[in-house]
Amino acid sequence: MNNEKPGAFRRLWNVLKRPSAKYSFIAIAGVSFVAGIIFWGGFNTGMEMTNSLEFCVTCHEMRDNVYQEYKETIHYSNRSGVRAICSDCHVPKDWLHKIIRKSKASFEIWGKITGSIDTREKFEARRMTLATHEWERMKASNSRECRNCHSFEAMSPELQKQTPYRKHMKAREEGKTCIDCHKGIAHHLPKEYVEPDE
Repeated sequence: MNNEKPGAFRRLWNVLKRPSAKYSFIAIAGVSFVAGIIFWGGFNTGMEMTNSLEFCVTCHEMRDNVYQEYKETIHYSNRSGVRAICSDCHVPKDWLHKIIRKSKASFEIWGKITGSIDTREKFEARRMTLATHEWERMKASNSRECRNCHSFEAMSPELQKQTPYRKHMKAREEGKTCIDCHKGIAHHLPKEYVEPDE
């Protein structure tokens, strides 16, 4: 009996001293798996932090311009207490489109670095261009972010006033999307904007 214990201990010690390729692979795979989870958790946490209202208004270009306008809208304050924040309208919910949008948004940092919209005057001078880009993005996605909260199917003819309800149903029949009719819903329209003839 005494001879077995030292032999078993010695074999275990030899394995620990010189692990085989099989055990090395398992160790590397385990460490990689744990590192992947930590990286993904950190990445996802960072991504969600950049979706907060507090993050969006950290730069004065947003805080002093569009944020002030947004605070005067129904998306900010309303009878039901439901608030849509910047990311609800400007960042897709699904992962693939969110990553694509975040990647494109990172190029918008160029405006901050170069100071192309760092004053109210510069911002107003570029407002039409900035708004047009956003309207085109929303049109191309069939107003995907609007539809996270709003849908034609959920509109009640009893609860919605008849004029807007008829307009919504007509828009639905014509295949229009939210942004076709609701430009300027959360921010002021550019001075240069001309309402299209209906």
